[in-house]
Amino acid sequence: MKRFILFTVAALASGAAHAQSPQASWIMPELLAGAKAEGQVTIYSSTNEQEALPLWKLYEDATGIKVNYVRGAESPLHSKIAIEARTGQHSWDVHNAGTVNMIPENLALQFEPPNAKDIMPEARDPNKRWYGVYAGYSVPQYNTNLVKPDELPKTFEDFLTHKEWVGKIAIEGTDREWMDALLKHYGRDKGLKLLRDIQATLKPVVLDGHFAMARQIAAGEYPIALMNYSMLTTNLKQQGAPTDYVVLDPVHLWFGMVGVNKNAPHPKAAMLAANFLLSREAQEFAAKTGGRVPTRLDVESNPKDLRQRMSEKKIIFEQHSAEQSKVSQKLFDEIFKPR
Repeated sequence: MKRFILFTVAALASGAAHAQSPQASWIMPELLAGAKAEGQVTIYSSTNEQEALPLWKLYEDATGIKVNYVRGAESPLHSKIAIEARTGQHSWDVHNAGTVNMIPENLALQFEPPNAKDIMPEARDPNKRWYGVYAGYSVPQYNTNLVKPDELPKTFEDFLTHKEWVGKIAIEGTDREWMDALLKHYGRDKGLKLLRDIQATLKPVVLDGHFAMARQIAAGEYPIALMNYSMLTTNLKQQGAPTDYVVLDPVHLWFGMVGVNKNAPHPKAAMLAANFLLSREAQEFAAKTGGRVPTRLDVESNPKDLRQRMSEKKIIFEQHSAEQSKVSQKLFDEIFKPR
């Protein structure tokens, strides 16, 4: 199986709205001519192509700049970026994923796109190497045909009372940041005991990939997941799938980010693309078509009550450095990976 897939947006995208006006708010006139001369931009991203290609077609239509979209899982993408750096290759221009903050500083451009001033303060890197494009909220996902409203847990401790879910609860194998948010909320000792009790009592099934897990829950392969990304659940629910999420304390907050290669082969097109992702037009489109939660507070969330529902619980922002990630993943594996 290929770990990376290159998509030509113009050839594969479908379902995008009408072409953006050349006067779109995110257009930076001082960069546009140079970006057009560069002619193309290469995006490395973990966002599924069903959502990403129509979005990037808006950028193509507005600028005439060809988008090369390379999709892969975050860990292989980081390995690819590292290998290219060691060999002196400079293939990528923009990285859009939940782990952009882990790119080594010598590879990440310090920049400040105009639209960054309009996003949540928490979504702005103080060192200006990444910006939050969408907010991720980690909450349990369930199948509405298999779990009725009165059966939903009201706390994570409540999961332990559902013996009918033994061997049927899903968890994604890299949810270490959610784990650390849980430990902050409960306190380390109490939190570790809760997680180990859940593992011993319910024997969660460890799956690979949040998008795949969301589909498996919606298909009824598992009745419930300890957590998944609200936007993936919303996306499937919009398509008519029998799935929803329940909001429990704590809600883990993270960001899907954008960063620019310090050695980008197409630097002007890259900075223009980053500003595009932070624009009102792009975030409205992503919210409407993919359930992405905007980091701009002037863009309505989808569903409309999402921010209100999340704010009623304790929200804990947790996004790891590369070193923190290694330590936390080891602990996560010790708790949840099959013996």
